[in-house]
Amino acid sequence: MNSRDRVLAALNHVETDRVPIDLSGYRSSGISAIAYPRLRAYLGLEPRPVRVYDIQQQLAIVDEDVLSQFDVDTIELGRSFALDDEDWAAWTLPDGSPCQVPAWTLPERVDRGWVIRSQTGRIIARMPDGGLYFESAYFPWAEEEPDHGKIVEAMAECMWNIPTPPGPLVEGPDGDRLLVEGARRLRESTDRAIVALFGCNLLEWGQFLYRNDNFLAMLAAEPDRAHDLLERLTELHMKGLEKFLGLVGQYIDVINFNDDLGMQTGPQISPRMYREFFKPRHARLWQRAKDAGVKAMLHSCGDIRLLLPDLIEAGLDAVNPVQVSCKGMEPEGLKRDFGKDITFWGGGCDTQWLLSHGTPEEVTKHVKHQVEVLRHDGGFVFQQVHNILADVPPQNIVAMFDAARA
Repeated sequence: MNSRDRVLAALNHVETDRVPIDLSGYRSSGISAIAYPRLRAYLGLEPRPVRVYDIQQQLAIVDEDVLSQFDVDTIELGRSFALDDEDWAAWTLPDGSPCQVPAWTLPERVDRGWVIRSQTGRIIARMPDGGLYFESAYFPWAEEEPDHGKIVEAMAECMWNIPTPPGPLVEGPDGDRLLVEGARRLRESTDRAIVALFGCNLLEWGQFLYRNDNFLAMLAAEPDRAHDLLERLTELHMKGLEKFLGLVGQYIDVINFNDDLGMQTGPQISPRMYREFFKPRHARLWQRAKDAGVKAMLHSCGDIRLLLPDLIEAGLDAVNPVQVSCKGMEPEGLKRDFGKDITFWGGGCDTQWLLSHGTPEEVTKHVKHQVEVLRHDGGFVFQQVHNILADVPPQNIVAMFDAARA
């Protein structure tokens, strides 16, 4: 098996020669830009400039030598873009070390911290001194009268609309051609499974626009208004998805959708509310990807066990990051109850506590257990639960990937 075969076999619930490995295949399986140089040094690899492709989460681009070292089977479509030095600008990480960020996301120093502005000049993201990540600083419809007819303009004022590569590099009259060329170039240069990020958030876009409290209240108290917003979002997403898949569908293997539906102790919304507001709309989006021959994967943090039957029925192929430290997300129960119907892309190592604070021996023991439980009959792609954080010791990262491949 090559890497693409291995990942696709796992997604089709076929047991593979070894567990497929994901590192930085999408925006929640990566590594902190602060932790990344320490990992390279520990592996004895030459220092390289740190490029932070995801400014909000401070994630580093993982170089080919590290991907090869850990036998990584995935790669994100964005790695085929922003390859020129002129696409990057110098910046400084929160620990004081130098890095580069996409030129279109260069933060600005304001009031003992950093901010990012939208194209209108509004501050939409902040990271105070001592922080490690940017956080949303503006919710367009939290205090102002909403106009669902101007949803695109409102979305442009939200932090999570700050693009990662290819970003603005594929805008303008030559954008479609550049996107296709980049996707084709990546397909021809690697046998790794190519993951494309498209988002299509629904619950989260309601929260980005209205703020969490307001949007959750709207779902409960103003269902007609919520349906209007969600239908407009779905139509917007479908239009973009149609174009995207028409251009690059033949070059990608998996498309990653996003909607954080869970909390530490259960879903944010009830299964009944999920079925009313989100399930039919998710089904439309995911089916369009599947019609193009692309696997549909959903990023959802937290405890989503109660929603898994509906996610499966809506046509989902895989779910990540499988937050096994949450109530109800124990791997044994997930694999027993849902393992034949959905691929668990994640759950390989707890990142809330163990990866940062455990010993290498504890990490090894934990990872071997997770892999043993989840790998049988396919339906499992290894990754740690969400991103590798800034305080994770490099020896724990190495222990994790060594155990996963053992």
